[in-house]
Amino acid sequence: MDTHDETYWKQKLTPEQYRVMREKDTEAPFTGTLIQNHETGMYKCAACGAPLFSSDTKFNSGTGWPSFYDVVSKGNVETREDTSFGMRRTEVVCRTCGGHLGHVFEDGPKEKTGKRYCINSCALDFAPEKK
Repeated sequence: MDTHDETYWKQKLTPEQYRVMREKDTEAPFTGTLIQNHETGMYKCAACGAPLFSSDTKFNSGTGWPSFYDVVSKGNVETREDTSFGMRRTEVVCRTCGGHLGHVFEDGPKEKTGKRYCINSCALDFAPEKK
């Protein structure tokens, strides 16, 4: 787990990224830059660059956030119980830097994993596949 202090993160991240990734907020639905991204490549943590999701697992959930049915490596994310706002959800966090990414739900594609990783677009960077 990353040991940088909050001063470091305030300098490294945009104000929106800081609010989402460090304060566990959520970007407004349908506003993220990666929702309509259909390129082939890797989605990485915007804070530390850890690979998180392959474009092969991205699907259109209609929820307003990029959605994936699986992670690229189970060791790159961790999940935590989240009972904020009177709800019971499962938070998804980058294991390398501890940045809040979004939540995972059990309503994803049944023919795949059945999971929907609902991830804030601002918490991701996209690296296109080299051709």
